Order: sequence, then structure tokens, then C-alpha cells
Amino acid sequence: MLGLLPPACSLPSRHVKFLRFPANQTRPHTTATHYFSLLNLCENPQHLQQIHARYIILHGLHQNLNLSSKLIDSYANLGLLGLSQQVFNSITSPNSLLYGTILKILSKFGEYEKTLLVYKQMALQSMYPPEDTYPFVIRSCSCLLDVRSGEKIHAQVAKLGFDSFDDVDDALVEFYIKCDGGFENEKGMIQRKFKDLKSRWNSLISLAVQNGKSEKSFELFKLMRMEGAEFDSGTLINLLRSTVELKSLELGRIVHCVAVVSDFCKYLSVNTALLSMYSKLASLEDAKMLFDKMSDKDRVVWNIMISAYYQSGFPKESLELLMCMARSGVRADLFTAIAAVSSISSMKNIEWGKQMHANVLRNGSDYQVSVHNSLIVMYCECEDLNYARKIFDSVKTKTVVSWSSMIKGYVTHDQSLEALRLFSEMKLGGVEVDFVTIINILPACVNIGALEHVKYLHGYSMKLGLNSLSSVNTAIFISYAKCGCIEMAGELFDEEKIDSKDIITWNSMISAYAKHGDWSQCFKLYTQMKQSDVRPDLITFLGLLAACVNAGLVEEGRIIFKEMKESYGYEPSQEHYASMVNLLGRAGHMDEARELVKDMPFKPDARVWGPLLSACKMHSETELAELTAEKLISMEPENAGNYVLLSNIYAAAGKWNGVAKMRTFLRDRGLKKTPGCSWIEIGKLVHEFWAADQSHPQADAIYTVLGILELEIMEGRRESSEELKSS
Repeated sequence: MLGLLPPACSLPSRHVKFLRFPANQTRPHTTATHYFSLLNLCENPQHLQQIHARYIILHGLHQNLNLSSKLIDSYANLGLLGLSQQVFNSITSPNSLLYGTILKILSKFGEYEKTLLVYKQMALQSMYPPEDTYPFVIRSCSCLLDVRSGEKIHAQVAKLGFDSFDDVDDALVEFYIKCDGGFENEKGMIQRKFKDLKSRWNSLISLAVQNGKSEKSFELFKLMRMEGAEFDSGTLINLLRSTVELKSLELGRIVHCVAVVSDFCKYLSVNTALLSMYSKLASLEDAKMLFDKMSDKDRVVWNIMISAYYQSGFPKESLELLMCMARSGVRADLFTAIAAVSSISSMKNIEWGKQMHANVLRNGSDYQVSVHNSLIVMYCECEDLNYARKIFDSVKTKTVVSWSSMIKGYVTHDQSLEALRLFSEMKLGGVEVDFVTIINILPACVNIGALEHVKYLHGYSMKLGLNSLSSVNTAIFISYAKCGCIEMAGELFDEEKIDSKDIITWNSMISAYAKHGDWSQCFKLYTQMKQSDVRPDLITFLGLLAACVNAGLVEEGRIIFKEMKESYGYEPSQEHYASMVNLLGRAGHMDEARELVKDMPFKPDARVWGPLLSACKMHSETELAELTAEKLISMEPENAGNYVLLSNIYAAAGKWNGVAKMRTFLRDRGLKKTPGCSWIEIGKLVHEFWAADQSHPQADAIYTVLGILELEIMEGRRESSEELKSS
């Protein structure tokens, strides 16, 4: 009968005693009706299975349809869906009542596909469940977004006359809202049923909003007004949520007008929803105007406005508003703290950060790990990793955000090895890594040239299924490219579907090819990008200009610079001008480079003067070099590299007084040029080298090989020179 049901002998009699039903009974002394009350008393799965096996099956009542229906329901109430299904499957000729019971149970347990399969099986036998079952069947169609099945069931419901029942009609309306089915059907049902029932209209509009059908919520509101039904504050709040989903400030303002005309702005809940809408749609001016007019401001209102200032790029004003909140007597909570800490993070003000930290502790807002995470980020941004680590270590219930924030802090401050150690500790602790953690840790591998680590993280992300995310895939191929594996980076880029490539993906690959000197691939990708209807941005043109600089493509660079301004209407930034100056300067077009700097619409900074000074050294432009160096040194007085570069220019021109002057500047100001540093990974071991470094255990052998290479290069140059002369 039921293979998984335990036989009577396997259940000890001590579990439950039935004085009226001895175990050796061979024929039932009671009717099936008496077992209903007994099943109602069962609160333990073992007791229920014992009654099922020892009495119902043993007494031949297992085909009793009413009793089986009750038994199916009893198993389901104890969470034993599998046994409910087994009981149903054991019935040779189930009736509509039994079908109705199993259909409701399957739907309640979220087995929507099975619900529809059982319903279809029932319909094939020209049987239909009771009317109270249809809401469950229709909602299964809604959850599966199965429009075709839903419309068929609607037709059957109408044929049977069950659509006159409120629950069935409600389920049908919900189905058409969720599935974007025929609005005429939905409209007819609404007009027939709801008329001026305010609560039902609000439920429908709320349902549309919850299911992401924002446009439909406005259609319902229009229909509601046409029917003469009154709306309330809940209606407007739901419509405001829809305007945010639609990202329509214009619609939001219209709803605001409706609220004013209808005198609903006297309610705090409506004003709060309006303020939230303006904040989320980045209309700070409207939000501020509304905030200033509000006579009643609770903590939620203050929090929304404080966050609005921060998100709009006004952290200082955000903190000033926090002080106003304190003066008005409103006590801050954890949401206030998170917004304020985020504002301080963007300002990188450690003193304010410490004051805010103390305020958080004093108000008892540090009970949430989200506040601790914000403090970790703040101290990292304020360049105090010790404080950040202390908070991190003090958090008992660390989340993946806690780990990821601390890892990012180490990476940002060039402590890549510490970041990798923390990542290993995170994994050993059994914390599930998310895509943000992978993106944060990859730069640490790149910074130390650890290609094997990049390969490991690539495999690890594939195992977790994170590589399907465009952001993770982009971070991985960027890491491969920066570690020298441009071929692997190209393969990952090509594997990604063209439709899923966003502007960041295209820009990253163009920049990667540019750094590797493959200008032809850069322009090929640029063409493909335009063909895929992705509009290039300023970063795209920066990557293309970098490719031109590395390949010495002066004319192509001029065309790209012109196209950026004339075809796309972009105003070049300091970086774009710096790239053009670098390109022209390297090619010896010094006059054009000088004129370009002169004609810049804003004051050039060190990023522009630096390449011009390097070009002066390359082409022995001593006079221009002195002027350029003067500008550069005034901007970066502590950068020893500028003095060294000018000293080298003087030396090349034979101006030894200038050389002595630069060296005196360096000595008197205690400046030293930061030596270059590089890494190489061999056999999973990272080797670090500094300029003129002798600390490596194999330094003698390394410098011997370098000497041999230098001799071979010199010999190669000599032979090339002789070949040119002879030709």
C-alpha cells in the first residue's frame, strides 16, 4: 500500500495507548467517522503513522475517501508532504473532494507545477474540484506566471459558475495583475466586484506594486477614479512607490499635486512617502522644500533627509542636518548613524569619525553589525587601519560585508598580503564568499603579481557560480590582463554574451589591450562596441588615447580626440588632455603640445604638466622644460621625481649649474625619489624587487644574467646599425 509507512510491529505500543482498539482486532468495531476525532488529536508524526498503519490500513479503511482526505490533511499539517502524496497515490479511484484536498496542500507547500499537473490529470477525467480549491490552483498559475494555463482555468471557472465566489474572483484578478494578462478581463472583474470598495482597490494597487507592475498600479488608480471610488493615504503611498520603480520624477510630482489637492499632506505618512520619493529620485531641491514645510518631523523623516544629502554628494550638509536633529530633541538611531558615518567616510575626516563613533556608543546604536561595518569602512577611508581592525576583531557576529570591507581596506592601502591572509582566514572560518569579496580581493593578487592566486579565484568563483555575473567576469579578466595574461583575458571577454556586456566591460577590455600595446584590438573592440548600441563614454576615449600613445599613433589620436568632442559632445578632462600632450610630445610635436595646453578651457594640473616635462627631456627642450618644471614643482613641491627629471634635462644640455641647484633642493628639503618596485611569481612564490636592490638571496646570479642581456642588446643594436648603413 504505502511503502514508506512503517508496519505495525515497528511502532512500540508505549507511544500511544488506545483502550477501545486492541492491537489484535481483525475487524473494525467502529465506523470511519470515529477516526476523524482521533486524527484531530495527533500532534506527533509517529502517533499519526501508528494510527494509519495499525487501524486504518489494518481495518481496511485505506480506500475510504473521506477518511483518506482527512489523513492527507493531517500529514500535511505536520509538514509531511511526501506522506500526504503517498496516501493520495494509494487511492485507486480518488473523487473530486480528494483531488481538492491534495491540490490545496501542494499549492500551500509551493509545489505549483505539481498542482497544475494534478489539476490537468483531474480535468482529463472530466472531474473538477470544489470551488474553494480554485483560488489555490489559480494562484499556482500566478506564481509560475503561466498565462496559458491560467486563461484555460479561468474559462473552466466561468463555465462552472465559480467566478461568482469572492475568493475565486480575487485570485483571478491577482493572476491577471501578476501575469500582465488581458486587462479587459481584469477590468471587467474589477468593475463588477469592487465598485466603491476602497479597501479592495487599495489591495489591488498594492498587489500591482509588490509584483513590479508599477504602470498597472496607475491604470488601476485611473479605473478606480472612473468608478467614483474614494482613495486614501494608503493609495497615494503605493503610487509613490510605483513612481520610484518607474524612475519618474514627473509622475511623483503629479501624485504630490493629488495629495495637496485632496488634503492628504496633513498626514505624516504621506509626507514621509513623498520625501522618500524625492530622495530616491535624486531631487534634493524638492526634498528640501518639502522637508522645510513639514511641521511634524519624526526620526524617519530626519533620517531620509540626512541620507538624501549624503547620496546627493553633500556630506557636510548631511552632518549639519544631524546636528539640527540633535538640537530638535530627536534621538538618533542606527539608520542615522549609518548615514552619518557614510558622510564622514566620504569626507575622510578622522576627528569627526571618532566623535561619531563615540556618539554611536553613547546612544547604544552599535548593537547592529551594519553599524560596525560602516565604522570599519569609515576608518579605512580615513586611513586608520588599526582602528578599523580593532572594530573588525570586536564584532562577534561578522557578516560577509564585515570581511569584505576589511579586505578592501587593506587592498586600498597597499597591504595586499594582509588582505590575502584575511581572505584565507575568512574561508577557513566557513564564511560564504560573495561576488563583492571576489571583486575586492582580486586587486590584491594583481598588486603582488600573484597570477596563480588569480587563477585560483577564477576557479573558485566558477565553483560558486559567481562568474555568471558581469561584474565578477570583468574583474577576473582585468586581473588576468594586469598579470600579463592578455590572451586569457580576451577569451573571457569573448565568452561573455554580447548583450550582457555593459560599458564597464567594454572599457575594461579596451584599456587592457591598450596597456599591452595592441592598438588594433582596441579599435576593433571600439567598432564592435558602437555596433552593439553601447554608447562610448569618457573612459572609452581615455583607453583609446592610451592605445595611441603606446603605439605612437598621432593621427589616430587626433581623430579620436576630435570624435569625442564633435560626434559625442564630451568635454575632455585633465586625463584626456594629458594623454594628447603625451602623444604629441613623444612624437616630437612640441609646439602643438604647447598650444594644446595653452588652449585648455581650465587650468592644467600635474597630470598634464608631467607628460610635457617628460617630452622636454626626450627632445632636449630645455627652455620649455624650465617653464614646465616651475609649474609642476609649484603643484607638487614634495615630489622628488620632478626635481630629478629636471636635473636630468639640465645634465643632457650640459647645464651643470642647474644640476647642482636641483640636487641642493633635494638635499635641503630631505626629498628622495621613491624607488621602483616590481614582483614576479615563480612556483607560487612571489619575489619582490626594488631599484638597485641587492637583498634577494640570488642577487648575484640575477645581476649576472642582466649584464649578459645588456651586452646582447648592445650587440643587437650595433648589428642593426651596421645593416642600416650597408643598405
